[in-house]
Amino acid sequence: MEWRNAKQINEFGWMDCEINHPDLGWIPYTIDPNDRDMSVDNVQLIKSIGKNFEAYVPPPPPTPEELLAQKANDIRAERTRRLREEVDPLVMNSLRWADFTPEQQSKIAAHRRALLDVTDQAGFPDAVEWPNLIL
Repeated sequence: MEWRNAKQINEFGWMDCEINHPDLGWIPYTIDPNDRDMSVDNVQLIKSIGKNFEAYVPPPPPTPEELLAQKANDIRAERTRRLREEVDPLVMNSLRWADFTPEQQSKIAAHRRALLDVTDQAGFPDAVEWPNLIL
């Protein structure tokens, strides 16, 4: 089996490479040497690659900016979840919405706006105060 560009991709020994498929030509291929259901072809591929692969290099730790960006993304994801699970089922169902009093509708609308404005809070993303819906 022809292969090229073998590279270890994690600390468990997994490898990415390209194999020359008889019908498809060069295609990406990932192999786990610890796979218990290893085919004969995979065993031969591992033997063929031997020590001829690029060693695994762990990714560098995230920078403070990357950590902050991830925190912001996590908060946005939580906001989306809260909107989808707590607010949208009330607002998007016209029959259910009609059952609320105008005061309750106003509280729900204000809660939705407060959730959307979470990213505008002064402490975002380090400190966020989540609004609560009280009907």
